[in-house]
Amino acid sequence: MGALDAHAARVAEGRVVEFRPSGSSMVPLVRSRQLVTVAPVDPAAVQVGDIVLARVAGTTYLHLVSAVNTDADRVQISNNRGRVNGWTSYARVYGICIAVDGVPRPRTADKVRRG
Repeated sequence: MGALDAHAARVAEGRVVEFRPSGSSMVPLVRSRQLVTVAPVDPAAVQVGDIVLARVAGTTYLHLVSAVNTDADRVQISNNRGRVNGWTSYARVYGICIAVDGVPRPRTADKVRRG
């Protein structure tokens, strides 16, 4: 189990987590080792452009929602470089990035799952 899996498990329990992901696939939205805050999310509320913590084909990513299929209750996950990771069900969308280095992300407050 990787570090993102552990964070996803905590978010799935309803906790808000902070961590510093590494890598360049989300630059300039999230740079390597920037502090991100991820909160539980109502997956039906996510929109294209949201950064979510989700599991796709056995791997957990902090990546963008690139498409939404509400009829099938699923979202497409991609990095910020044009690579599509794939489609995943709402059940595998654990959290939404609400802040990067303390700066709130737009359009996230009403998507956080409460209690």
